[in-house]
Amino acid sequence: MYKTRAEQYRMEAASLLRDVSMYRCLTKEQIYGLYPGKETVVKNLLTYLEKQGRIVRVGGYYCDSPESAEDIDRGLMAAVWVLIDFMEQVEYHATANYPAKIVFCAAGEVYEIIHAGIGKEALISYIVSEREKGENATKFLVLVDKPEQIDELQADNAVGYCTVTPEGKVQYYRKE
Repeated sequence: MYKTRAEQYRMEAASLLRDVSMYRCLTKEQIYGLYPGKETVVKNLLTYLEKQGRIVRVGGYYCDSPESAEDIDRGLMAAVWVLIDFMEQVEYHATANYPAKIVFCAAGEVYEIIHAGIGKEALISYIVSEREKGENATKFLVLVDKPEQIDELQADNAVGYCTVTPEGKVQYYRKE
């Protein structure tokens, strides 16, 4: 079955609207990162959805509502940058339940991006250590605010740790 250009455009608009609604606030760069190679289409869709009033632009963010820009979840914003690093392999992604910010499937594996804010290391260590372990268990990427936190975390089933700069550059770490 073939899709017309209008049908394809409608599907991409729905997908973009889903992402903005789910993550509540995203920068233009994050949205482009979620749709690699489709910058022109995404730019047009953002303009279209904004004119329709389906999304709003507040400062440098595209949001589901003006109120969302007043209470941005910085951990979730950083987790989106981590997700973008894997986007070429991602089959599905969504927001997740605490302590995870995002869950995604890539290359047949399930990953959760967990934000361990400063002072939350013991809590995150406890929650993650209680989760299922083994070959088919969810893999955890632990996002920290500062690399020094990594030594305070006990997360045996973490496949890696990372930090994210305000500009979206992700740096990965491994415990040895």
